[in-house]
Amino acid sequence: MSKGITKRIFRDVRRANLKYKMVEDSDRIAVGLSGGKDSTALLYFLCMLQKYTPLKFSLVPIYLDLGLGNDISGLQTICDELSLPLLIEKTNIAAVVFDVRQEKNPCSLCSNLRRGALNRVAKNQGCNKVALGHHADDAVDTLFLSMIFEGRYHLFKPVTYLDRIDITVIRPMILVSENDIKNFSAAMGFTSAENRCPVDGFTKREEIKALIADIETRYPGARRRILSSIENVDPNSFWHPEPSD
Repeated sequence: MSKGITKRIFRDVRRANLKYKMVEDSDRIAVGLSGGKDSTALLYFLCMLQKYTPLKFSLVPIYLDLGLGNDISGLQTICDELSLPLLIEKTNIAAVVFDVRQEKNPCSLCSNLRRGALNRVAKNQGCNKVALGHHADDAVDTLFLSMIFEGRYHLFKPVTYLDRIDITVIRPMILVSENDIKNFSAAMGFTSAENRCPVDGFTKREEIKALIADIETRYPGARRRILSSIENVDPNSFWHPEPSD
């Protein structure tokens, strides 16, 4: 089982890389790790990309300690097995979000603070790219979040250049399904760090995931077709106001 899933995920990672030109020769890539299955799998498959393709690039695994007291011993073990030193950056993000700002809907602020901190650490480490573990299901969830709660068609891109800090953000797992990542992680025996975020499981994203799961139950394959629609957008089907005279 592990061999088949590994082959399928690696195929999707390579396909995404060929299509969107994420990883290139001489890149120094910071890999944002949370201790969860997605980012851990990302690190593993980037290492496979190093091993089984002609691409020459280096990896810098980075874990942001938000101050929640998470146990990342499993993540440390995986980095040791891959012969990669894990850089742990301590932050006070949890205190800012929950104690200072006391946000009722903290996810957006927390995400912005984490992105900013990760990009700064990556830049300090001489990296030109930051790899994040977003997968295909995340893309679909984000699209639905933007449409239902924001009234717009918006989601992250496979590759985003941040000119203010001169860093390119890449998402090599963008074509990989969450189910494949779950099965791969289970087969490999990866242990995820406990998520100690106080709002874990009670977010709008969790509600959207449940909604799309229901759609998938009613219409099998719907999630994959929605992802396909993201890749095959017809600009002419959007409403554009006519220019005024």
